[in-house]
Amino acid sequence: MAGEEPRAVRRRGFLEIRWRQFRNAPRPVVRAVVAALSVATTLGLAYLAYDVAISRGVDLPGGDLRSLAVLAFIVIVLGVASLVTYLLVPQAVAAGGRQRRSWWSGVLGFLAAVPIAYIVLVLESQLLRPLLT
Repeated sequence: MAGEEPRAVRRRGFLEIRWRQFRNAPRPVVRAVVAALSVATTLGLAYLAYDVAISRGVDLPGGDLRSLAVLAFIVIVLGVASLVTYLLVPQAVAAGGRQRRSWWSGVLGFLAAVPIAYIVLVLESQLLRPLLT
């Protein structure tokens, strides 16, 4: 130990670093993504069913409201994901302190929900809808 040379540190590749970051994601981020993904998937499947029904000529009350349905999808996903993340992700506290909620948790949920809502809409309209029509 006194006469040993230090070992060279092996440099990790880009993909190896990203894989390690993915496996060790912080719990608040995972909770925000799961909340947004579950809400977006559920509402996305409901929108997909509505879209397929309208495109097949099913006469639904109100007529063709797909644009309004997409707007409602986005607003509900962003709002519910923010609320669920706010409720599930408490603010970090010192030892022995009381856990509190912070509006930053809601912001985290909102920021996680924006790309997830878009991705779910694109995947369902470009991959699933052609299979159903």
